Amino acid sequence: MNFNFELILFYATVITGLIALFDILFLAPRRKRKAGAEAKAKLPIIIDYARSFFPILLVVFLLRSFLFEPFRIPSGSLEPTLLMGDFILVNKYDYGVRLPVVHKKLFGEGKPARGDIIVFRWPPNPSVDFIKRVIGLPGDKISYINKELFVNGEKVPQEMLTSSIFEDENGEAREAQEKQENLLGVKHKIFIDPKKSSRDYYNIVVPEDMYFVMGDNRDDSADSRYWGFVPDKNIVGKAVLVWMSWDSSKTGIRWGRIGKAIH
Repeated sequence: MNFNFELILFYATVITGLIALFDILFLAPRRKRKAGAEAKAKLPIIIDYARSFFPILLVVFLLRSFLFEPFRIPSGSLEPTLLMGDFILVNKYDYGVRLPVVHKKLFGEGKPARGDIIVFRWPPNPSVDFIKRVIGLPGDKISYINKELFVNGEKVPQEMLTSSIFEDENGEAREAQEKQENLLGVKHKIFIDPKKSSRDYYNIVVPEDMYFVMGDNRDDSADSRYWGFVPDKNIVGKAVLVWMSWDSSKTGIRWGRIGKAIH
């Protein structure tokens, strides 16, 4: 079951705010008259909670709606760049400020760049958030042949680094080739599973206001190769920083990843 935390936070902020406002305007003066000028009237528990929590909820709602929102990496589709258990901050204003809940852009003309890692609402089910790397911009022609990328007819270079072991989403250990890919100037690491076959794609043209995205763990990622393009309106923001990382297999904090910038 997927919970829309943004909507829950919005309703909680509105409800506590209305209760607090109603109390300030109508109930508090009545209590004061009834209790006497010097006596301090005791607040009903619901009103007490509403007035206490409303400022906190409002600040959290504004921060996560317009500045930064925290996310947890739930899968290994972006390994080795992002690991399962990473907690990241997502910049909400680089691509334009949007209204919360309805997600209508208010202002700002920023657009994702090739190589950016973005969080977006998954097109087949917008209640689910996905995170992938931008490979193709509007108008780009993308091919993926024998596990190699071609952007606008130009082959994206891959340099072999080492062999690695990673855990897939089922917790099974798998071997992968760790390579460095140069995505037209954006260098980043990828995983290729030599034992797993992949489908080839030829000259996919990215439509206007759409983006083609892929995971860095190329053979263990559900991305645009399988379910299509990401509309600009579905974009939540740009992943910028790992603020916490928890290794569940070792039940410990990955201290070396805290504060790591995301590229």
